[in-house]
Amino acid sequence: MLAAATVRSAFGFGEALVAVPLLALLIPVQVAAPVAVLASILIAAIVVAQDWRHIHLRSAGRLVVATLLGIPFGVLLLKTAAEPAVKGTLGATIAAFSGYSVLRREKLELRDDRFAPLFGWIAGVFGGAYGINGPPLAVYGSLRGWTPVRFRATLQGYFLPASLAGLCGYWAAGMWTRAVDRLFLWSLPSILLGFFIGRLINRRLDARQFVRHLHFGLILVGFVLMIQALR
Repeated sequence: MLAAATVRSAFGFGEALVAVPLLALLIPVQVAAPVAVLASILIAAIVVAQDWRHIHLRSAGRLVVATLLGIPFGVLLLKTAAEPAVKGTLGATIAAFSGYSVLRREKLELRDDRFAPLFGWIAGVFGGAYGINGPPLAVYGSLRGWTPVRFRATLQGYFLPASLAGLCGYWAAGMWTRAVDRLFLWSLPSILLGFFIGRLINRRLDARQFVRHLHFGLILVGFVLMIQALR
């Protein structure tokens, strides 16, 4: 949880890709996933309270609405499509895009938020299917050219309502249990420590360094998804 909170606080996404696989080595995934969502809600709430002035409200709002529209398609995808093929395709696309962005001298950029609904819908599809809505949002944020502070704050403005909706789903499915609450409270000191470490990292990176680290992180995420697809 310390590692997951640090990654989330520094870059604005990715804690589930860190926390859930590691926690699943020790506890059932049905318990690990709600614990990670509670941590996500806590970090998002703190960031929103501290940096709400830096949130790009229009983009965050459009991303959230489009995500809610994409979730039903994600559930349908989960039921009808082969998981390895979908995860492999997503991983290869993200890795290729970020690799191209690192090597390209001229930076790709979206000058307005007209494509926010598209990226939000894609995030909703993959979030509804496999709980991996972060990477499409990170790609969108990198294309918008936001500063590290705005990038982090806007993604938290998205994740706060999205994670609350996910927690309601876990509650409705009976997965929000006393064991989840107990593990979350036990990990609370690690989550808070990771939050402050990640915040320090975020503030120390200039925009160019942040984007470069972000793309290297996305390349890693892409390879992880492709490896999962091969298993």
